[in-house]
Parts: sequence; structure tokens; C-alpha cells
Amino acid sequence: MPSSKPPADSPSAPPEPPEAPELIWLRPERTGRGPKPAHSRASIAAAAIAIADAEGLDAVSMRRVAAALGAGTMSLYNYVPKKEHLLDLMLDAVAGEYDYDDLAPAGDCRADLLRLGHAQLALMRRHPWLPALLIARPGIGPNALRYTDHFLAVTEPSGLDGGTRMEAMALFNGFVCQYAQYERTGAAGAKWQAELVGYLTRAAMSGDYPHLSAAFATAGPPADPDTAFDRSLHRVITAALTPVERG
Repeated sequence: MPSSKPPADSPSAPPEPPEAPELIWLRPERTGRGPKPAHSRASIAAAAIAIADAEGLDAVSMRRVAAALGAGTMSLYNYVPKKEHLLDLMLDAVAGEYDYDDLAPAGDCRADLLRLGHAQLALMRRHPWLPALLIARPGIGPNALRYTDHFLAVTEPSGLDGGTRMEAMALFNGFVCQYAQYERTGAAGAKWQAELVGYLTRAAMSGDYPHLSAAFATAGPPADPDTAFDRSLHRVITAALTPVERG
């Protein structure tokens, strides 16, 4: 017997439900219908950040976050459909910690970027899991966009076009992330650091690497972390603000 159900392309066929957006920022936090939700994206992100700060990012799971909130694991998926969304919420929550009153542009690009770089490093020291996650999954939530807008405002006096300033921001952010990641590795691996210094010293003294030997001979004593960061940040800012012909 032929089916009475109209074919999918029939005018009388019910429309397919719209596909849910992949980005959590395109999903409404709540529909406005029904009782007030027991939790919010902000409270979920805060619980996840507390776990990551205390135990590292690998400790963050939907189950652990649900337990911290006193909720059932499956109920959490009503707020955060998947783990990647949870990471996005965490990234944007910490991006909201910048104090833009203290970072208000003063019209001197270099000085303003120095202050921003130190604020970003301080943020990453507070949240040691942040650099690796940012490198793997750049944030694009509302707070991340506010940071982007601030960077563009700070660099506007440079005269560089918008595209070049976006490239400069990628260079700037990438350096701070890499520095914070290296700093964390060094702090957590004193034995590795000592072995590295010994290995490089022997390599420089072997005579097989004359340019490395010359560099070591004139390098002087190692700078403290903040001084080393400041020197390197100056170099990165110089590179970021130097006009380069875009092909």
C-alpha cells in the first residue's frame, strides 16, 4: 500500500527544523519561556575556571562542573551543549577580567601596548591553563571582541590600516601566550631547565657551533623574568608597529 505521508519535497511536507548554530554565541542563553533557569553561562564558566585554576584544564569535565554546581551532568547540557562550548565560555569569562579604565589609550601606542602586554601576562599567570587553550582555540566571545576593539583603539594612532593592526594583534597576543607558556614550563620543570642550561653550555663549549659560542660569551647574566619579558615585548611592539608592504 502506498504511504499517505507526503514526500519530503512536497509543499505540504512539514519544514525541517533549523540546524542549531555551531557557535555558542549564536545560541540564545534562554528562550524566555518557562521558569527561570537554575544556572547561567556565567556561573558554569566560573565553576569550570575554578577547577582549571586549581587542578589544570585536563580536570575540567562536564561531570566535574555539574558536581561543583550541584547539578546533574545531563542537565548541564541544556545550558552548554558540548565541551567545546564550555571552553569558549571559560575563555570569554577570563577575557572579561581586563580593567579597561586602567588600560585606557593615552595616545602613545608603544606605552599603551606595554601596559596591555603586562596586563595580559598577569591574566595568564592567574590562569596558567589559559595560554595553551588560547593558542589552540582563540576566543571570539563578547569579551574577546571587546579586547580586539581595545587593541584597535590603542593602535589607531600608528596610522596602520585595520588589516595590518589585526595582524599586529595576532603577533602581539601570540608572543605573550608563548612567553607565559614557556614561563610556566620553566616553573614546573626546574630539573628540565637545569639540564637544558647544562646541555646548551656544553654545546657552546664544543666548538661545533661558533656563532652559538659567541652569543653565549656576550650574553651576560640571565635577566629576571619580568625584565626579560619587558625587553622582548619592546621588540615585538617595534615589529608590530613597523609598516610592511602587504602583498
